[in-house]
Amino acid sequence: MQTPRVLSASSITSDDVRNHSGDDLGSVKDLMIELETGKVRYAVVSFGGLLGIGNKLLAIPFSAFSVDPEQQCFILDADRSKLENAPGFDPDSWPDFGDPSFTEPIDRFYQ
Repeated sequence: MQTPRVLSASSITSDDVRNHSGDDLGSVKDLMIELETGKVRYAVVSFGGLLGIGNKLLAIPFSAFSVDPEQQCFILDADRSKLENAPGFDPDSWPDFGDPSFTEPIDRFYQ
């Protein structure tokens, strides 16, 4: 199956995120779009917890993902232990994604 070149935002939200080993890492909750360029900068991924309780949200640079068209999921080159230590935020308190003091540490973490 060929990897799609363009996807709608609504088709991406709720997609599973897995690593190359097939481990479930969470699901895409939202996309953060840079208004000046129209570029998708981050996928917000719900990670951890049980049935959505105790999870944290991770802002992951969109460029860190690849697509598995057969499984209809996103692939992230990371294991659970890396994401447990990743900078995250509370689902009830979203940060300012335009603030470099929030985004620069995230970009460094996923390089």
